Amino acid sequence: MRPDVQPELHSEPQPEWRAGPRRQPHAQSRSSEPAGPARPAAEGLSIAGVARQAGVSVATVSRVLNAHENVRPATRDKVLAAIDASGYRVNELARNLRTAESRLLLTMVPDFGNPFYAEIVRGIDSVARQHGYFMLLCDTGADAGRERSYFDLLRRRRADGAICLDPATIQQALGEASSALPWVACCEFEPSMGVPYVGIDNYRAAGDAVRHLLARGHRRIALINSDIDYLYARQRQQGYLDALTEAGITPLEDWRMNLNSLDYEAGASAAAVLMEPSHPKNAAPTAIFAVSDTLATGVLHGLRSIGKRVPDDIAVVGFDDISIASQVDPPLTTIAQPMRELGETAARLLLQRLANPLASVPGVLLPHRLVIRGST
Repeated sequence: MRPDVQPELHSEPQPEWRAGPRRQPHAQSRSSEPAGPARPAAEGLSIAGVARQAGVSVATVSRVLNAHENVRPATRDKVLAAIDASGYRVNELARNLRTAESRLLLTMVPDFGNPFYAEIVRGIDSVARQHGYFMLLCDTGADAGRERSYFDLLRRRRADGAICLDPATIQQALGEASSALPWVACCEFEPSMGVPYVGIDNYRAAGDAVRHLLARGHRRIALINSDIDYLYARQRQQGYLDALTEAGITPLEDWRMNLNSLDYEAGASAAAVLMEPSHPKNAAPTAIFAVSDTLATGVLHGLRSIGKRVPDDIAVVGFDDISIASQVDPPLTTIAQPMRELGETAARLLLQRLANPLASVPGVLLPHRLVIRGST
């Protein structure tokens, strides 16, 4: 982490405090008790005053204020109690100007409406706070121009670092100009860019979903996919195709749909279309693999609306394992991503990069798992 810097004071001038009642100007005190000694206005409001009150060194107080980990919990609690009792406040602006730090991390998310991102963001925020940083959530709408404006905050040092969950295509478009900036790719990443990343093996995860359906006896398995501008969508599609090919099945074009939305309504509409093949010789699928749980829950509704029972008439598998996956009827079989851990790991990778900008920070792939429930 960065060297300790003694914070500056940020407080309004305080009145002079005395042990006895306050004296009125040019008047005798009505109290018969003698006034106590005057307490200096700034006492208890300086970092040295906090250190004296806590019985520790000024350096220890500085370490606590800067969220360093090498402070014993009991000592940290004692210092924090002294800070609360004294009313000490850090002048963040002065400290930031002096250290060229904002203590601010950006998290760039392409779609606030997708619940998949919520737990990732919580993981990022948790680690950021543990290390004395604040997190600013940025809605890019998967738009390169909006993402560029957030990267400009890094260039102008208005933020210390960023975690980007935008499509890999956007990351690549900005990669050449921003590769030297302190940022980390999360979920969507391109290893060749040389930017630290964290994600899962989407190709293998999709293959596991399809192989599960194959093991249940399904041969006509449809894919409801996202926009192939997303790297994960291309990887999951390839995993789906290869798993079918390895099983000796030639995937039909009618069995695949690429959508530009991951919401509930899009999944419901896609399911209805899939159950009506465009060619009379093509039978309808007996199983659907949707690349997100939000799509998959829409698929369940769309199938129910046309009188199809899940899993009796058709099986459904989702992806992500968001909280609603276990609450729908029937509960959804899905590929679970370690969402909270993805966010925590992304934040730790970024902090590593900030601590040592010249160090090589590797990419990380976290494990996924198949969660089998009633929809298959």
